Amino acid sequence: MSTAAPRALFPLVESFFVEYLPRQRGASVHTVRAYRDTLKLLFEFVAQRQRRGVAALELGNLDADAVACFLDHIESKRENSAATRNCRRAAIRSFFKHLVRNDLARSMQYTRVLAIPSKKARQRTATYLEVDDVRAIVAKPDRRTPDGWRDYTLLLFLYNCGARVSEAADVRWDDLQLTPPRQVRLRGKGKKERLLPLWRETADALHRLRSTAKGPYQQHVFVNRHGHPLTRDGIAYILSKHASAAAAQDRPTLVRKRITPHVLRHSCAVALLQSGTDVTIIRDYLGHTSVATTGRYITTNLQMKRDALQTFWKHAGIEPARTRPWKPKADLLAFLQSL
Repeated sequence: MSTAAPRALFPLVESFFVEYLPRQRGASVHTVRAYRDTLKLLFEFVAQRQRRGVAALELGNLDADAVACFLDHIESKRENSAATRNCRRAAIRSFFKHLVRNDLARSMQYTRVLAIPSKKARQRTATYLEVDDVRAIVAKPDRRTPDGWRDYTLLLFLYNCGARVSEAADVRWDDLQLTPPRQVRLRGKGKKERLLPLWRETADALHRLRSTAKGPYQQHVFVNRHGHPLTRDGIAYILSKHASAAAAQDRPTLVRKRITPHVLRHSCAVALLQSGTDVTIIRDYLGHTSVATTGRYITTNLQMKRDALQTFWKHAGIEPARTRPWKPKADLLAFLQSL
């Protein structure tokens, strides 16, 4: 086997992550990491399938059959959803488009990979919490301790802003204005920025949290006890801990729900919708690209459907004037015989 072939893969992978994604596409750090994880899984899968090391992989090994088997593998063996499969496929497609541009000799091989279709994913209803449930969770941290006050402020901030967990982890003190008009600048997907108003309670909590900052060089708002920024997993753990405490003491219905930071984001959206806020405003509030994404909350909220149905029934004018409640007959067997 020629030693030139295996080495041909690495320069293209390197140029994809060093040159194409950050410099030509302007991809965010989160996108780069997501694509990195996908290609790492793909290369490990193909190497195991070829019974060789990853360092010995050749461009010829990355064909449509191998990629299709990999996508089936992450669904069947790793138990990923169809939505996750499609996200992995999107990352692979981006890499193979890069290969087409830089390796025309194998363009037909890469084109067959690009022709692999996405899989239809079932649209799940968004899980959200009612206001009383959120209030119970936010009340759980012990505000007498520094960690407890940080947790309280973090939970309040997530619900106030409907922020993605990555947006909350990245927020810095320079992004905040804690005097009227109170607001925060969030950096969302695609490096898009948006300004959001802050409740007075949130601003006061952040103001007190700032007084506990460890030195003038602490830039991130939400940090651990060592002064390092909280990770996404760390934020998810804090929420899960206090949600479990609320479920055990005050809100037993929460036991049946898997509460993540994104559930608080959904809860913020539904609360805005219930308050009568226009869907286009909620779209901008959450940083959605399309109003169609925001519209899913309308289908999620069962109470709003009940209210709409009740209003429709009243305006239709077909409600009977006299209605008598149904009462069962005393003789059950006689009733059944009459059917």
